[in-house]
Amino acid sequence: MGTNTTVNYKEEKVVYYKVLVGLLLLTAVTFVQPHLFMTHSTFLAQMLIAVVKAWLIVIYYMHLKGEKLIGSMVIFALFLVLVFFVIVIGVDVTNFQFGAESYITAPATTGAEHVTAPAHH
Repeated sequence: MGTNTTVNYKEEKVVYYKVLVGLLLLTAVTFVQPHLFMTHSTFLAQMLIAVVKAWLIVIYYMHLKGEKLIGSMVIFALFLVLVFFVIVIGVDVTNFQFGAESYITAPATTGAEHVTAPAHH
């Protein structure tokens, strides 16, 4: 059982270099993004950039471009992780017991409440 496929390695090399340049550009965008665009949703932007970079690596460098079963299993696993993440965060948020001590959920103060009057002797 032999295969009679010919691979043009020069074309393959060009594709890998294009993917490398794309990954380098996305890395540069990762560094400048908080200062240029989507400044109010930096986490979302950074996660989207990371997903695109991971997808490029998986598809091209791990040679999974034509695999249908692996792609569907990855999507299923991501969906499963997302469901568990939402459940855990939902339970955690509803049972958060340190609201007064947290700097995130505590009411904003001006700082004057912490200043005490000097003691007179």
